[in-house]
This record gives sequence, C-alpha cells and structure tokens, in this order.
Amino acid sequence: MPLKICTWNINSVRLREPIVLKLLEEEAPDILCLQETKCPVEKLPLEGFAARGYTHVVARGQKGYNGVMILSRVPIEDAGHRDVCLKGDARHVAARLPSGVLLHNFYIPAGGDVPDREVNPKFGHKLDFLAELQGWFRAEPPQAAILVGDLNIAPREDDVWNHKQLLKIVSHTPVETEAMGAMQAAGGWVDVTRKDIPEGLLYSWWSYRARDWDAADKGRRLDHIWASPDLAPKSGGSRIARHVRGWDQPSDHAPVFAEFEV
Repeated sequence: MPLKICTWNINSVRLREPIVLKLLEEEAPDILCLQETKCPVEKLPLEGFAARGYTHVVARGQKGYNGVMILSRVPIEDAGHRDVCLKGDARHVAARLPSGVLLHNFYIPAGGDVPDREVNPKFGHKLDFLAELQGWFRAEPPQAAILVGDLNIAPREDDVWNHKQLLKIVSHTPVETEAMGAMQAAGGWVDVTRKDIPEGLLYSWWSYRARDWDAADKGRRLDHIWASPDLAPKSGGSRIARHVRGWDQPSDHAPVFAEFEV
C-alpha cells in the first residue's frame, strides 16, 4: 500500500482541533504534516489524535505563532530540525520513516506586505531563509527525502488567480519565485503536485478577506509536496482537498495530498 502524506497549514491546531480530527477520520492519511500550529509542544492536543491511531508525533512549537508538527500512525523517529537564520523560530522539523526516508516539514516566512527588503525586514528574512536552504541543499543533496509545507510562494503563473495582478504582491513576485526555483534546483527537488497535475489553475490558499472565497476563487498555491529525484518516480495521487476550506472555522489553507511507494 502506498504511503499517504498530507500537508496543511492549520492556523492554530488547538483552535482547529475539530477539523483536524475530521480530516483524519475522512481521509485517513498515514502522515499529517501541520504548519502554523501556534502552540508549545507540551500543549499540543494529542489525546484525540492518539485515540484515532495517530500515536507518533514529532514537533517544534512556540506560543502563539509558527510551529510545525508531524503526526503519524506509522512509527517515525525525530530527525531534528534546522534553525534557519538562527532566529529560534519553530519553522522546520524532520522525521525518519521506517523505510529510511527523511521527511521535512517547513513553514517558510510569509514575508509581510511590501516586497522590498530595504523597507520590510520580514521580506528580507524570507529571502535569507530561502538562500540558506539553497545553500544547504547544494551542500547536502537530498536522497530518499520528501519536503512538504507551507512554502508561502506560488511559483507558476497558473498557481495564482491572476499572474499580472500579483507580480507585485508578496508570494508571487519574481524575486521570490526565482529564489524558490534556485532552492528547488539546488536539491534537484521535484514538485510532486505539478508532476501529477501538470496543467491548469491550482490553489491551496484563499484569503479570509473574501466575503465568498469559493465564488471569488482568488487563490494561490502556497502549499507544496516535493520529492528528491530518486523518490519522485515513486510518487503519485496528488490532489488538493479544496472543500476543506469550506468547513466550519476553517484554516485559510486547504490540505494537499500525495502518495509514495516507500
């Protein structure tokens, strides 16, 4: 049976525990990677997850913001984390799967509202974060690895609702998409979602500001699943569970799925 992996920016795991449980019940992924858990590790709501068979957890957390978590019903080992840019932020955690595959879960900085590092330090942090990852993957090319998470960049023209209008909007600016492309190329990472769904508009995020997000459909594909070159041929089954964005008290992100023969 293929290993079913899901990534989802949950925007507070304690606030949205009910819809996490609903996803686990309806979709039954083998592994669920969450970002923006906004919770210290000791306060994660693990009892309900464990009751549904998800007894293996690797996580890094902070109070009120950031936070990454890998929740699994198959055994996993904590493979550490990288303190990117040495800020102490809980933006990365890794787990080793029984097959030996290394699973990275990232929450890349959003970058604020102004795409200019001279006036917006948050944007500079985002670019520095991407540059550090590029250097890491060049120095240590990934093998038998999967990278998932909210990467906060929609790289392709058909990953946003309007390419021309968003060229000056953080998450789709040329400097960001080029930096993301350089990071991806440094590790030879394969965008599994677009390998499986090569054409057409595809989104995983819709703003809370839209009165009717579904009708307006002004989305962006910010959430990604990548595989190292050796694992990419063993991947498939990619999809985005758009309907989850319409659940009660939703995150502004939808879960992204892929399957791996590992």
